[in-house]
Amino acid sequence: MKFFLNYLKDRRRIIGLALLFCAIFLSAFALYHLPIGAVLYPACVCLVLEIIFILFDLRRAYKKHKRLTALQKLPAALMDIFPFGDSQDDDDYLQIIQKLIEEQKQTANKLNGQYMDMVDYYTIWAHQIKTPIAAMHLTLQNEDTELSRKLSEELFRIEQYVEMVLCYLRLGSDSTDYVIRLQELDDIVKQAIRKFSSQFIRKRIRLVYEPLHKQVITDEKWLQFVIEQILSNAIKYTRSEGSITIDLETPDTLCIRDTGIGIAPEDLPRIFEKGYTGYNGRRDKKASGIGLYLCKRICDHLGHNLSVNSSLEDGTVVRISLARKNIEVE
Repeated sequence: MKFFLNYLKDRRRIIGLALLFCAIFLSAFALYHLPIGAVLYPACVCLVLEIIFILFDLRRAYKKHKRLTALQKLPAALMDIFPFGDSQDDDDYLQIIQKLIEEQKQTANKLNGQYMDMVDYYTIWAHQIKTPIAAMHLTLQNEDTELSRKLSEELFRIEQYVEMVLCYLRLGSDSTDYVIRLQELDDIVKQAIRKFSSQFIRKRIRLVYEPLHKQVITDEKWLQFVIEQILSNAIKYTRSEGSITIDLETPDTLCIRDTGIGIAPEDLPRIFEKGYTGYNGRRDKKASGIGLYLCKRICDHLGHNLSVNSSLEDGTVVRISLARKNIEVE
């Protein structure tokens, strides 16, 4: 009905003009006192012909409308076949639209090329910088002083940031290197804990961890990255003499608890947003707001659910639901 009303609105001038002509003929015949039937007959014939013309035109306009409606659901890159125009104005508009689509394609190709060049550059940079990082690690291992331990800790943070760069680039890529298979959860957790062992000792944070004896279907590398990011945050915001607990809350939920400073209630709904640091991050001045964002995206890709509960001064609880359905194991 809406299309029909819009059609009548678009054709109102033509329809009104035809009715006006009929009214003029009727008025002229009436003024000359001519038989009214002499004008009614041709007027009715014209009216019937006009109705037939309107029906055919309505059918053609409706088909055109359906075609344009279908085109609206397609991305701009696929809008290449438009209905023929009914007037010179339609043809002019079609030419303008096609020109804009062509320019959009060229711009998209240019931006995509620039993006791929940037990804290639930063990927190469991230891999190259690992060499001097490894060399510095070896150099610092030969010393056992307070300064060397502090430098090793800062170097470890640099290494984490490099891994975050690589992770960020890979997540934005069309291709992924996920290898989903049955994994021992203890092996993944222990590798993550081992990386932070010196920080646990340095900050005198107690680790509460018992073997989980659990197998999960996941990607070992990506899940380990998630656990490392969570442990990094837990250590960063847990004071000395505090504790971090790693256990299974349910058969399929890995739980990481800390006794840190917690997260403000107003920050909790936004902690997975890219670049959002919250009150603690603004106070710390070192938070990037990327870690939890990456963890959330990775868990979504792996089919895991990531959730966080926290309260100020009582610590934070991070839960990773590892249950997956309809997964093909490689």
